[in-house]
Amino acid sequence: MPNRPYIMYELTNSICSTCLRKVEAKIIFENENVYMVKHCRHHGREKVLISTDIDYYKKCRQYIKPAEMPYRWNTPIKYGCPYDCGICPDHEQHSCLTLLEVTDKCNLQCPICYAESSPHKETWRSLEDIEEMLDAIVKNEREPDIVQISGGEPTIHPHFFDILDLAKSKPIKHIMVNTNGIKIAQDKQFAKRLASYSPGFEIYLQFDSFEESVLKELRGADLRDIRKKAIENLNEYNISTTLVVTLKKGLNDHEVGSIIQYGLKQRSVRGVTFQPIQAAGRLENYNPATDRLTLSEVRKMVIDQSGVFKDDDIIPVPCHPDCLAMGYAIKMGNAVTPLTGMIDPDVLLSGPENTIVYEQNEEMKKKLFSLFSLNQSPLSSAIQLKDLLCCLPKVSTPMNIGYDNVFRVIIMQFLDAYDFDVRSVKKSCVHIAHPDGRIIPFDTYNLFYRGDLEKKLEIIRNEMVVTNHD
Repeated sequence: MPNRPYIMYELTNSICSTCLRKVEAKIIFENENVYMVKHCRHHGREKVLISTDIDYYKKCRQYIKPAEMPYRWNTPIKYGCPYDCGICPDHEQHSCLTLLEVTDKCNLQCPICYAESSPHKETWRSLEDIEEMLDAIVKNEREPDIVQISGGEPTIHPHFFDILDLAKSKPIKHIMVNTNGIKIAQDKQFAKRLASYSPGFEIYLQFDSFEESVLKELRGADLRDIRKKAIENLNEYNISTTLVVTLKKGLNDHEVGSIIQYGLKQRSVRGVTFQPIQAAGRLENYNPATDRLTLSEVRKMVIDQSGVFKDDDIIPVPCHPDCLAMGYAIKMGNAVTPLTGMIDPDVLLSGPENTIVYEQNEEMKKKLFSLFSLNQSPLSSAIQLKDLLCCLPKVSTPMNIGYDNVFRVIIMQFLDAYDFDVRSVKKSCVHIAHPDGRIIPFDTYNLFYRGDLEKKLEIIRNEMVVTNHD
């Protein structure tokens, strides 16, 4: 009998990209790629590329460990994932990073903006509303790992520094500001004041390309001089910065290595985050069947183009391995030493149950000391890397190694209606604060809960109620 031209690897649930109703989905291996195949009774069959590396896709399953839960749930289970966000008791992961959007207004009108922010929008969240949202995050997490102040463009909020003061008054370990950098570039005193919020403070700076044509397509403007001046000011005050690269297939993915190399040369830059485009918001001439850029492709670009990281250095992040990959390095002068590939995955996944912080993981500490001892006694001359090390351990290190020496590469892939995987979204650890106090996974927020989208979701929920009664 004839064989099918693929191997079915696993079964999951997804949604129809047209009507957003839940459908069954198969994960298959075919022609060295991983695909999701699903069928909606209203809109037919869909086949979506989700990985170009079968071995890495399988490897992600080896990095799953017991989930760390929030201290409270925000909504009950009623309709089933993804229609109960959030966070409901069926979710598997607390918030490693929570976004707090303080305005819809922006000084750019980026064609790829998932929030559809623009200069024409005039929504500013009040300090009272922002404090309520911060308090909701704290109630969930007690001591949130990372809160990212976002927008729109948060730096143009009329009470921007009051917002930072509010955030600093809460028990938040690390505060980020997600910005296009225009204000930082144009106002040096503004940058100087930002420096006063360190430590535990970081700029999440848009940095998509060195090329004019790319920036105009992604951001609607040539921002090369803005980016250069923003980096100059951030370097002068040594404000911890992550370069955030929105990647579009065939447009700027050839710049992955050059952006990493540029970041390594900047005093203030602690790493680069690559985000393949999510099919949400303003997207034109985008075909998800052919134009998708997968995490596995970006990972290979980092390995092939960076000149720093090898295959073992870019690994799945245990809290959400399907959608997050990371690589850490230590930079000392011109020398860059990749770190993650030197650590046995069994050590990374061991340690206290339900944690990815590993403060008490003595075996991990010993391994890192052996790498970076520099003939110094860790008992007599050690400090802690207390600031952000994402999902690697917080460990004592020799005195001359600090957060300035950390360099990380993160690949952060967000699910959209095409590659949506209920099994995966339950592990999402990047969440967003809703004005009503809910904390919602970022992937589902942009599909169901942003603005008026929940009205469409109510139609699906009502259909489910009618079907259940029938």
